[in-house]
Amino acid sequence: MNNYYNNLNDEVKEYFSILSPEFPEWLLEYINTPEMERIGKISMSCGTDYSKCFNVKYWYSNLDHSVGVALIIWNFTHDKKQTLAGLFHDIATPVFKHCIDFMNGDSETQESTEERTTDIIKNSKRIMWLLERDGIKLQDVDDYKKYPIADNDTPKLSADRFEYTFASGLTFFRVWELDKIRKIYNNITIAKNEYGIDELVFKDKEVCEEYISIISKLWPEWVSDKDRTVMQFLADMCKSMNNAGYLTIDDLYSLSESEIINKFLNCEDSYLSESFKKFQNANTVYQSNSKIQDKYCVNVKAKTRYVVPLVLTEDGTVRINEISEKANNEINTYLSLPKGGYYTYFDFNFIPYESARDVYNKELCEREEER
Repeated sequence: MNNYYNNLNDEVKEYFSILSPEFPEWLLEYINTPEMERIGKISMSCGTDYSKCFNVKYWYSNLDHSVGVALIIWNFTHDKKQTLAGLFHDIATPVFKHCIDFMNGDSETQESTEERTTDIIKNSKRIMWLLERDGIKLQDVDDYKKYPIADNDTPKLSADRFEYTFASGLTFFRVWELDKIRKIYNNITIAKNEYGIDELVFKDKEVCEEYISIISKLWPEWVSDKDRTVMQFLADMCKSMNNAGYLTIDDLYSLSESEIINKFLNCEDSYLSESFKKFQNANTVYQSNSKIQDKYCVNVKAKTRYVVPLVLTEDGTVRINEISEKANNEINTYLSLPKGGYYTYFDFNFIPYESARDVYNKELCEREEER
C-alpha cells in the first residue's frame, strides 16, 4: 500500500474494506498521480468544512469519494475500465466542488464543471502512460456515464450515488455507523432494471426499507437553507475574486482549497478579505419571504438528490416505492419539501463583484470619500 492508503483514518480504511474486501493494488498507481492527488485537497462536502454552520466529523476528500466509487464498481464488476472510469469521474472537480456549479448558474443540475475531464486525463503523461501499458484507451475511462453501474439518472442507484450517500452519512451529517453500512451494502447485487439495463439492486425489501428510512434523514441536509447559502457565498466569493483579477478560472482547477482560502484571506482588497472572515465566523442562516437589504441575502435552489432503489422479487425487479408504503411515504415527504424559492441570508452584508467594472467604481467611490 502507498502513502494514500496508509494516511487514511481507521474508519475510512474499514469503510473501504466493506466496499471491497480486497483493495485492488493495481489501482494505487492511478491514485498516485498528480491529477488525482490534487482532488485529495478538495473536500467532498462542497466547502461546508469551512463554515461554522456545520460540524463536519472529519476531512473526506474528493479523492476519497472517487476511490470509494471505484471500489464499489470493482467489487461488483471486476472490470478495470469501468473501475477507472469511476476513479476518474471527478478528476476535473474544482475547489469547493459543486459551489463552482453555483457560480456558473447551474445549482440545480450541478454538471457544469465536468467538461474538463477528458482534457485532464489526456494531458496527464503519467495516466496516459499507465493506460497504454494496461492496454486501455482514453475513451474507455473518460466518461463514467457510459457504465450504468458507475452512474445513471436520478433516482436510480449507482456506485457514485451509493458512495456519496454512505460517506456523507458518516462525515457530513451522521446518520449511520459502519455496521449499518455493512448490512446494507452486503444486501446489494446486480440485476436488470425495467429498461433491461444493469443496476445495483437490493435482495431484500426490508433492508431497502431500512436504507430509505435512514437516508431520507440525510437528503434534506443537502438542500437545507444553510447548505445552499454557504455554497452560494463561496460561489460569489470565487466569482468576485475572479472578476476583480485576484483569481483565475484555471486556479479553481489547479490549486488546493487551502491555497484558495489563503488568497481570500490575504487579498489586498480588504472588502473581499473581510467579507470572507465574516463568513467564517457566521454560524446561523436566516430565512425571509422577501429580500433583506444590507445583508448577504440570496434566493437559490439546489439539486434534488435522492434514490428509489430496485428490489428483487419473484417476478423480477421492482422499485421500492411500488411495494412499500413506508418507503413511498418517506420518499414523497422529502420530494414535497420546499427546496428554495424564498430568501436566505447571513447577518452581514456582502455584495459580489459582478465584473471588473464594479471594482473600478468602488475605488472611485473610495477616492471621492477621501476627498
